[in-house]
Amino acid sequence: MKKPTKESNSNHFLRRESSSSSSCSLSSSKLSIYLVAVFVVIFTLFQIQSLQIPPSWSLMHEKTVTNYSCRLSNSSCHVTTQEEEIEKSMASKLRESVTFLPLKDLRYANAAMKGHTWFMSSMQDMHEQGGVQYQHFPSEASGGRVLCLKGRDRRDGARNSYALAWPESLPHNSTLTKGITFISYNHYDYHNIWHGLSAMMPFVAWHIGSQCAGPTRWILYHWGELRTSMAPWVRTMLEATFGRGPLDIEDFDRDGSDGGGGGDRAVTCFEEAVVMRHNEGGMSKEKRMEVYDLMRCRSRVYCGVKPRGDGSSIGMTMLMRDGARSFKNASAVIRVFEKECGKVEGCRLMVAYPHNLTFCEQVKLMSLTDIMVSPHGAQLTNMILMDRNSSVMEFFPKGWLELAGVGQYVYHWLAAWSGMRHEGAWRDPTGDHCPFPENDRRCMSVFKNGRIGHDETYFSEWARKVLGEVKRRTSVRTVSGVCSCN
Repeated sequence: MKKPTKESNSNHFLRRESSSSSSCSLSSSKLSIYLVAVFVVIFTLFQIQSLQIPPSWSLMHEKTVTNYSCRLSNSSCHVTTQEEEIEKSMASKLRESVTFLPLKDLRYANAAMKGHTWFMSSMQDMHEQGGVQYQHFPSEASGGRVLCLKGRDRRDGARNSYALAWPESLPHNSTLTKGITFISYNHYDYHNIWHGLSAMMPFVAWHIGSQCAGPTRWILYHWGELRTSMAPWVRTMLEATFGRGPLDIEDFDRDGSDGGGGGDRAVTCFEEAVVMRHNEGGMSKEKRMEVYDLMRCRSRVYCGVKPRGDGSSIGMTMLMRDGARSFKNASAVIRVFEKECGKVEGCRLMVAYPHNLTFCEQVKLMSLTDIMVSPHGAQLTNMILMDRNSSVMEFFPKGWLELAGVGQYVYHWLAAWSGMRHEGAWRDPTGDHCPFPENDRRCMSVFKNGRIGHDETYFSEWARKVLGEVKRRTSVRTVSGVCSCN
């Protein structure tokens, strides 16, 4: 056999070395790829975990370590951490971002009471079926923000303004008032008891639906301008209804500013605020009756009025007026109703001028009244204090039917809303002379405050009819005694 030569051995060794080197190179490449893959997986898992941990964890940890170090050294130190700086920066930005808008939005001056109204026009109302329309701050609708006002101007509502702010980032120069604040918008007059009551009764509806929650203070606006008083009758009615003592009506003048020129732009924010701007709009008849039942009952409790003892008696009350829309011959009108009342067993006629009576005297008088006889006017608002199913007889001067518009029917509406019976109206066919054609709207300025005549025959027949109907109903008189809002 031929022995391998030295050269052949050398070649064989080189081939083995080359093969070994190639294997090592391949293994090294696989290892590198494996290590890279492991690194990518670990990095990905780390990123996923970091997404699940709150961003502030590391900052909180840093803050904890810093505070712990301060305690260990037993020295007083204050270290501003990165988290605190971020929180301060965010609070400052939120505070600076608070935007005030005019309470009275002049863009809607021609439709002041429609839709969102021109009062706080950017805000939407909460409204459950049949319930009151209102705004509530803070709430889910406000994103947890509270209501803030620069609202002390009494001459120009466009100079008053409102904004929403986070409780932790209130505007500069602001004060946070505690408790519940009721904020009312009234397009008319708080000193007219009908318009005042219409603006206030939605708050009673909210009170009923909020487990008797009541206000710490009230803020009143008319056309965006601050008002600081209301008719004493309305004020006492609210004190009786809410049972929280004298009403606190905010005037923003406790710091000595005049509240008239808007020079002091201090901001007032409210821990909790309820805003009403639609009066009783949107409320169902049932809900309105529930509200008036509560107001009637609590007024009687407030005034110490006891239930009537004799269910067979009939009280007929004439609420009289002086001046505008009074009877021209009041004595003659009184005699007609006195005569007809005298024909009915148990009937008692009472004649009163409400402006001479206190609130509680009016409450007591109405508790004894089954039939109210009165000219058109705010005194008719007292009807809500009668028992349910009582009757109302109303009288108008000449010209109202043709020229007064829908406002002449407000006491028809109030009777229906409070559970009373409106027995119709008598309209005087004669009155003061108007220099214009009688269907000219300018005549309303003549007829509005006209006085009322009488028709003895018509009044007698009308009174006889109503007395007969009431006599048949007295056996089932409805006494409203529900004083609870739960």
